[in-house]
Amino acid sequence: MRGKAGLVIGLAVGYVLGTRAGRERYEQIKTQWLKVWDTEAVQTQVTKVKDFTKSQAMALPSTLWDSAVKVVQAAGSKGSAGQKLDAALKVSKDSADDVGRAAQTSTQAVKDAVDDATDDLPENGRGGA
Repeated sequence: MRGKAGLVIGLAVGYVLGTRAGRERYEQIKTQWLKVWDTEAVQTQVTKVKDFTKSQAMALPSTLWDSAVKVVQAAGSKGSAGQKLDAALKVSKDSADDVGRAAQTSTQAVKDAVDDATDDLPENGRGGA
């Protein structure tokens, strides 16, 4: 509920400030933002983050696939129905842990890449170089 109230208040404040500033100020801000965004340093860092994110994103699907294969193999193993179920449940729990670790690793790697990229921005950006 607090999130919805904050959103409504934020939208209201943005609307009031936006109408006071007017379209001309909006265009000035937009022009300045695009100048910064289009600089070579910013675009270099954006490319680095995109490439790194793509490479890290591929790790998670392979972990999911490996986990699914393990569960299917455990369910198809020899034994009674109860033994198969127990084996599949155990493997699925272990696989869920593996997927969780892979997701955390990917998330942290992306955060680190973003931090590195923003640290490399020029002086008038966020970092210093």
